[in-house]
Amino acid sequence: MQVMNRRTVLSLCLIVAGCGASRSGSEGTPTPTSTVTAPRFRDADPQVWDGRAPDSYPVHGIDLSRFQTSVDWATARANGVNFAFIKATEGADQIDPLFREHWRGAGQAGVARGAYHFYYHCRPAIEQARWFFRQVPRTPGALPPVLDMEWTPTSPTCRIRRDASVIRAEAQMFLDAAARHYGQRPILYTTVDFFEDNELWRLAGTEFWLRSTAAHPRDAYDGQSWTFWQYTGTGRVPGIGGQVDINAFAGSREAWARWRAARAQ
Repeated sequence: MQVMNRRTVLSLCLIVAGCGASRSGSEGTPTPTSTVTAPRFRDADPQVWDGRAPDSYPVHGIDLSRFQTSVDWATARANGVNFAFIKATEGADQIDPLFREHWRGAGQAGVARGAYHFYYHCRPAIEQARWFFRQVPRTPGALPPVLDMEWTPTSPTCRIRRDASVIRAEAQMFLDAAARHYGQRPILYTTVDFFEDNELWRLAGTEFWLRSTAAHPRDAYDGQSWTFWQYTGTGRVPGIGGQVDINAFAGSREAWARWRAARAQ
């Protein structure tokens, strides 16, 4: 596929008009709003950006897992955490031990929350999808589910590297199953090497969350459209102990509200 044909996904998702509907969250938690708070973050290992920097985007958030053991969600929200993607599952039999705690805390603080699954290369995608469904509720107002696919060269149990066509077929299977289950199309998170090795731009209609800690995604991913950009893994966020991944949304505050209205459950 030519580069010019790989730039359309974001523009299509950002022009959807509408306002967010008012719906209650699970467990009696408030529905996250589209009100944006400005980021008051630091970086333990700051990058000098050549070109457009992350701070040129107004909407920021985090992703986290069991490694973030101390989170004051209200403080984090007040200091610019507008959304959070929370690790839920891995493979077909592991759940992150802090998933439910983080999920509940983000919801109570009014942070837009979504869950992600870390793909395990030694189990079929459909088994992993079913495991994810068992652990992650259909929560009104939730962000789209995320499939995290990357190479795992240090895994103690699975380091295989299957053919790119197999990887894409597995990704498609998980994404399609999750779309049917949750009623909205998932997002695919990946890294530069995994994206290129497996030609993931061939997954037509896929919405991407891209990791790039040294360059803007348009440069690191050869013009690929994106919705979320993970720009650091060494962020310092008020209310969160230790370091955390920080991400930017690709559009304006108004685009964020439209995207939320179109994509939230």
